[in-house]
Amino acid sequence: MSDHDSAWTQAARDIVRAGRRMDQRGWVPATAGNISRRLPDGRIAITRSGGHKGFLDESDVIEVTPDGTPALTGTRASAETLLHTQLYAHDPMIGAVVHGHSVASTVLSMMRRAPFLRLEGYEVLKVFEGQTTHETSVDVPLFDNDQDIARLAGVVAPHLGNMPAGYVIRGHGVYVWGKDMDTALARQEGLEFLLSCELAKAGVNEGKG
Repeated sequence: MSDHDSAWTQAARDIVRAGRRMDQRGWVPATAGNISRRLPDGRIAITRSGGHKGFLDESDVIEVTPDGTPALTGTRASAETLLHTQLYAHDPMIGAVVHGHSVASTVLSMMRRAPFLRLEGYEVLKVFEGQTTHETSVDVPLFDNDQDIARLAGVVAPHLGNMPAGYVIRGHGVYVWGKDMDTALARQEGLEFLLSCELAKAGVNEGKG
């Protein structure tokens, strides 16, 4: 196997592994979510449209160009591919992007009307880039859902470079990334944990009201 082929195989395996992990945690119900990885030579591997992320195999991973176009005629990428390629174009250090639809991210983002969700005082904040103590706060942008992905990408664009914990699309889910798949998954797990904490706190506060 050539180095070219082995790099693709490893990227596909990383995506399959990530899909199973996300499925086990309830973050990609039905056919929701998408996962991508950038190879060292710049190629982008991403889940094809419509597949259940808990049952992926390597054939469910396709190549797209930097503008999100499938490299092979007849393959269909996720409608949200542009949100992945946007991140890769912004930062050459990003090597993986994961997107999931958890209960916490979906419900909490619909409850909060502010343009961001502030996470403050949590030890787990240290999983995000640049955070070294729990005595800090991180703002996670909340963007309104939009079926026009190019338009949504335009709304996200001004915030690129200032989202250490990723972002949330209201009523939809989270986007998180990292230098490699393990980093992206760790940050996603950290964000999902914190969103679950915030949702639990909101329930307690409502109960007191």
